[in-house]
Amino acid sequence: MRTTSQNIDHDIFFKKVNRLLLVILLLMVACFFTWSENVLITRAIKVVGRMGVLFGSYLVYKKIIAYGAIDNLKWHNVPSIFMYVLYLLLGFASFLWTTNIGVSALQWFMTTQTLVFCYFFIKCLYLLDKFFPEHKIRLFNLLGNVCFVLITIFVVGMWVNPDVFFRYTHGGEEARLGGYMMNPNELGMLAGVGVAGLLFDLKRDHKKAWTIFKLLVLFYGLYATGSRSSLIGALLIIGFHVKQSSNTKLKILIITGMIVVAPVAIYKVVLKDGDSSRIEEVLSMTGRLPFWTALINEGLPREPMLGFGFMRIDYKEYFQSTHTYPGKMTHNTFLQVLMNLGFVGITIVIFQMIFTFKGISKEHSEKRLMLLSMLIPLIINSLTEFGIFGESNYGILFYQLIILYISFKQNDILTPAQKLYLKKRRPDLVY
Repeated sequence: MRTTSQNIDHDIFFKKVNRLLLVILLLMVACFFTWSENVLITRAIKVVGRMGVLFGSYLVYKKIIAYGAIDNLKWHNVPSIFMYVLYLLLGFASFLWTTNIGVSALQWFMTTQTLVFCYFFIKCLYLLDKFFPEHKIRLFNLLGNVCFVLITIFVVGMWVNPDVFFRYTHGGEEARLGGYMMNPNELGMLAGVGVAGLLFDLKRDHKKAWTIFKLLVLFYGLYATGSRSSLIGALLIIGFHVKQSSNTKLKILIITGMIVVAPVAIYKVVLKDGDSSRIEEVLSMTGRLPFWTALINEGLPREPMLGFGFMRIDYKEYFQSTHTYPGKMTHNTFLQVLMNLGFVGITIVIFQMIFTFKGISKEHSEKRLMLLSMLIPLIINSLTEFGIFGESNYGILFYQLIILYISFKQNDILTPAQKLYLKKRRPDLVY
């Protein structure tokens, strides 16, 4: 039986829940950063902080129920979440053969903890949609604002304390935003996800001037990271929005901005001012191509079926071929799975992604566009960095949010006890 809300003002409740969801998502993403060079402080933030935020997401979930909602949601697009859980179960089983159980266990528990956080966070949004259909809390707005706040901290920090917020590469010749706190390519991906989220605020005319300012900050931060892949991802997101949009004025505004910005950004970030030696580096993907070749030719044949264990790529701490640099991770999330869990693991992951894309394709247009926009920077980052199946990072967090956001559907059937509960808590409901 369908429930509908009468004209009762819940604005104070919505604002409070929106603030709480924004803060806990912000803290969750921030917990992936290395905010201190002190190992103990970093571990405390990553472990204690993330567990605290997980508990916070559960409390918000309970708060929404206590205010007047029933968790009678049904599972939806089951193959996607089932294959993801199967991937985690295989990772857990790999403790039996991993080359370093301490590393494997830590990475597995952090990834699983993130999934539990996402479970309650996404349920909060579904319960709001079901029992408070007039609310204006949106996942894309929360993600966009979280990314904006974090990128702003780094943009301000690079002017206030460049030694901390910049990472110097190529013998100190190139300064890239990120410092010791975050890999510049990962930070660029965060900016890309922020762009994907805030473009929807621009599309719905939500505080247009303020949204444009936030987008400019994100693009400036992305440019400062020097991340080629993230820049390409951001441009693809914009192109994707232009293609899907029916708003002529918005199309003209975005295309004009791209015509002005894209050539300079590509020349500076991707082509590195036309430096021939740097262009050669681009063609080899900064040494990644020979490293991947060595992994497949030398590493994979050693443990082809089940791999070296969750987040392990060799018997030793580093994989090193005669002609490549030593690497602790593959810089490609799909190769990472292949080395971690072998052909069995990569088969599970491929089917998991197929079912995820299939589930997204069945969603309504705005939700489908939002999820595909989020996936663009995540997939591109996955080809060159940790990615959505790599070592614990906020790319995994965003991907798990996507999986769970297509894994529930509303249930119109209420039991007599649930109806009685709603009569007491929500007299404004008609059902």
